[in-house]
Amino acid sequence: MSSSRLSELLLLGQGLDLKSERGVSCDGALPEASGPDLIARAVAARAALGSRAMILGHHYQRDEVIQFADITGDSFKLAQAAEANTSAEFIFFCGVHFMAESADILTNSKQKVILPDLAAGCSMADMATAKQVDDCWQILEKLGVAATTIPITYMNSSAAIKAFTGKNEGAVCTSSNATRAMKWAFDKGEKILFLPDQHLGRNTAVLNLGLTLEDCVTWNPWKTNGGLSDTEIKSAKVILWRGHCSVHGRFNVENVEAIRAKVPGIQILVHPECQHEVVSIADVVGSTEMIIKTIENSPIGSKWAIGTELNLVQRLANRFTDREVHFLDKTVCYCSTMNRIDLPHLVWAMESLVDGRLVNQITVENETAKYARVALERMLALP
Repeated sequence: MSSSRLSELLLLGQGLDLKSERGVSCDGALPEASGPDLIARAVAARAALGSRAMILGHHYQRDEVIQFADITGDSFKLAQAAEANTSAEFIFFCGVHFMAESADILTNSKQKVILPDLAAGCSMADMATAKQVDDCWQILEKLGVAATTIPITYMNSSAAIKAFTGKNEGAVCTSSNATRAMKWAFDKGEKILFLPDQHLGRNTAVLNLGLTLEDCVTWNPWKTNGGLSDTEIKSAKVILWRGHCSVHGRFNVENVEAIRAKVPGIQILVHPECQHEVVSIADVVGSTEMIIKTIENSPIGSKWAIGTELNLVQRLANRFTDREVHFLDKTVCYCSTMNRIDLPHLVWAMESLVDGRLVNQITVENETAKYARVALERMLALP
């Protein structure tokens, strides 16, 4: 972070408003960071750590945290940043647990990854446990299809699931490169086991790879045989794990129809974690980074309803006041676990380190990290 930026933030801490609501046409507001001196304390701690530390901030984080991020991005961009920076001794990951795990896997042994609040998890990642996936794979082996099935796991999964994928010739993907990852998998095998987000897998297969909905089946880990017949498993091109994002899963067809009726000429821009029915009638579908670039490159005066996490939508509305930016859902919905990373937790983690105490370090067991890294590096090597 530059000295001029640190000075700017220090002035903010002396009385200027942290957020500007100018031009925001989407609802919802988070409470201000507690403690009037937090900005000044954060600036001081960040300056004391200097180049020894790097702060990574996911796009879904609060503005109060993003303002201190050295790099802001989606999970793919932040994974690249973690691997590329080999000099920072400490990496503060302002995201959720699986992202911090990936950073620990991709960084070297001298680097330490810190998650400011250990409660920042991911409900989607929790929908696929290592035992459940192993049980599924054993059934695929029994049916004689495992040898030609390539597992692809979304970045939103635990290190254990990434390790399973690496062991079984598969790769990790993000919403940015899911199409490339699935094409790569079909070049290697005949079938894909897609973990753990059914919507990203289905939307990618049908909208980008030309498969049909009938080519995809959904594996329910709570049912015998995944709730599928042997014939359904054998004939499927893509086996989708029954997982989803609790935020993106909220958007529905009624939301789209309502905003189109209310705002003539509006364009619908959604994340591929949304339900297939929503994605199918949207005007533009893309990853978090693509959503940002779409608004950046849109003409002045254009109107958009965005189906993704509210922190990002509000940030885009604040930034592009010469365009209409609406939140697709009529009710407020932040990612509750992502929002656990707030300024008080970040300040506490940085000040603890300044005082010589390392807190909330994220470490992945060596054997798990070994195979998870294989899967992550396959992702990073995709063309």
